[in-house]
Order: sequence, then C-alpha cells, then structure tokens
Amino acid sequence: MSSIAPVLRGARIANSFAFGLQGFFLAVVLTELPQQQDKFELSDGLIAGSVVVVSLLAGAGSVAAEQLATRWSSRVTLRIGLLLVALTGATIAMAPNTAVLLVTLGLYGISVGIVDASTNMQAVFIQHGYGTFILASFYAAWSAGAITGALFVSGCEALEVTLRQSLLTAAGLVLLGALALGRSLLGSDEAESAPAETHSTTPGTVALRGYLMFGIAMALVFAIDFSVSNWSPLYLKEDLLSTSSTAALALAAYQGMSLLGRLTGDMWVRRFGPRLVVRAGAIIGVLGLTIVVAAPGPAVAIAGFAVAGLGVPVIAPLCFSEAGRLASGRALDALIARLNLFNYAGTLAAGGVVGAVAAGIGYRESFTIPLVFAAALIVIARVFHTRPEAGNRPASDQDHAVLDG
Repeated sequence: MSSIAPVLRGARIANSFAFGLQGFFLAVVLTELPQQQDKFELSDGLIAGSVVVVSLLAGAGSVAAEQLATRWSSRVTLRIGLLLVALTGATIAMAPNTAVLLVTLGLYGISVGIVDASTNMQAVFIQHGYGTFILASFYAAWSAGAITGALFVSGCEALEVTLRQSLLTAAGLVLLGALALGRSLLGSDEAESAPAETHSTTPGTVALRGYLMFGIAMALVFAIDFSVSNWSPLYLKEDLLSTSSTAALALAAYQGMSLLGRLTGDMWVRRFGPRLVVRAGAIIGVLGLTIVVAAPGPAVAIAGFAVAGLGVPVIAPLCFSEAGRLASGRALDALIARLNLFNYAGTLAAGGVVGAVAAGIGYRESFTIPLVFAAALIVIARVFHTRPEAGNRPASDQDHAVLDG
C-alpha cells in the first residue's frame, strides 16, 4: 500500500479539483442566465426549457461517458469532459445570437454528463484504493466549487465585468484545470485494470433490485436539490413576500449547510455506517422541509432550507459508494455511468412535477413533494449496508444491503 499511496493521494486531490471545477462552472452558467436573458431577450419559458434540455442532454453525456470509459479509461473520459466544458463555455461566451446560444448550451449539457459520470468513476476507484469511505469529500469539493462560482459571478457583476469576459475567464480556469489535473488521475493500470479490480462482473449480473433502489435514491436526492435550487427564491419572494436579496439567502443557506454536511459525511459514515447516515440524513431532510412548508415568514423558511441542506445532500455520494460494491473493473465504469442517469431523472421530475404544482397551486404546496421524497428516502435507507467497508464484500450476513425480501 505504501508504494501506491502517493498515487492515490494525488488522484484524490486531482479528482477533488475536477469536482470543484464542475460545480464552479455550472454555478457560473446558471447564475449568468439572467444576464443571458437580458442580452438575447429570452422569455422565462425559453430559459426554463433550456434548463430541461440541458438536463436531458447531460443524460446523453453520461451514456457517452460509459462508452468512452469502457473503451479507454475514466481518466481519459474525464479529461475529454473537462476540455468540452471549457470549449462549450467559451462558445457560450462568444455566442452571437439566440440560436447559437441554445445549441451551445445543449452541447454543454452533454459535457456536464461526461464529467459527472467520469468524476464519480474516479471517485469510486480511489475509494476502493483507500479501503474506507471518502466519497463525501469529493461532493464537498463540488459544493465549494458551486459556492465559488456564485461568488465569482457576484464579484464580476460588482466590478462591472462583461458577461463575455466573465464566462471566458471561467472557461479558461476549467481549461487550465483539465490540462493540469489529467496526469494525476488514476489511469487504467491503477483503476480499471488494477489487481483489486481483475474479477470483473458485468452490469447485467449485479443485484438488480439493489442497483435500482440506489438509483431511485439518487433521483429523489437530486429532485429535492433541484427543487430547492429553482423554486426556493420564488417561494420566499412570491408566497412569503420577501425581498429579492432575502430570497437569495434560501439557496445560500441550503448550499452552505450542504457543504458542511459533505465535509463531515466521511467521518459519520466511517463511524456509523451508510444505512444509519442515509436514514439520519433523510429524517433531517424531512424536518427541514416540514419547516419550509409550515414557515410563516422568510426567516423560518430559510432556517428550514438550511436544516434540509445539512441532511439530504450527503446521501448522493453514498449511492455511488454502495453501487461501487456491485461491480469492478470496466464493468464498474458502465455501472456508475448508468447510475448517474438517475441524477437527471430526478432533476426532470422536479422540474416537471414540482414546477407544475408551483404554477397551478402555489410554491408552498409544491414543497410538499420534495418533503414526500425525503420521507421515501427513510424507507429506502434499508437497502444500504450497515457498515462502511468500501471496496470490500460484506464480512457476514449481518453486514449486507437488504437486496431481497
């Protein structure tokens, strides 16, 4: 282990930066949408539709990542994905008209899917090398990157940096990261074909019910996350009559507590095991969203979003971690890419169902749906392992995921 430890440490640092760059640039693109709307005179419906299309095409990107990773490696796939993010980001910045902007946003969606899938592939392989749960720390890097991206846009706005200049700068940072990090990621010799991964199974031979339940849990988590990201400011502004600046604090509170939960998530999983952490995270999510739905005013709603952020976001890395026990080698690349599709299924469900309820009844009522999703996660927690032995098979009948019965 001592000979490979520097390789693993380097890969962990590099992949953490890759997660951070993904969160950073996604936050930049999303927070710049109002400026794009003003520049190209886009309707609210067109903006909302573009976000849905980006999610759909991200799913296509995840499928492409599976093909690239099984042909070459997750390291090659991740480098390609980051380069595409930088390229499409620069093209978004230079878009001369609405048509080019929308097409480029779609291509950016594909690159998002490639990076999402391949960073998680790398994360699971690195965790296998460490032999203990470390996946939450990668997601903490994503949260930190997203917060940095939002602050970057805010700073550019304060300094009156143009939309084109800010996007080009952000894309340049991603490009530099893609070029600098690539060599430190795990190559096929350390990941897909490493000794611990030689007895590969195929995705079709894994415990299907367990895989599907991990996927459903992923979809529910990202549906909740998407609901908060998209509807919380409108809920505070339209239903609770807050100012725009106060409304923005809802997402800030959620993301800030999400970062805290993910920074400490590895420790809790190693101490108490995945099942208990998922159950606790879901219960905290139910508590937070109940406060949100019942909130008499903006301050209470913001507190509810903060509570929900502490619990729900830590569940997503656990889904990938548990699925990582079901396959190995290049079959693991394929499995992670397919599991990643549930991410986008969740965002589409939230965009469609929650959005429809919000438009038809009200934003307060719409948040009962993510509340139900969080409650469902309490039940799904039983499919997770009781102990956190990442990369290893259960040691006894008492330490296993409940995949049957």
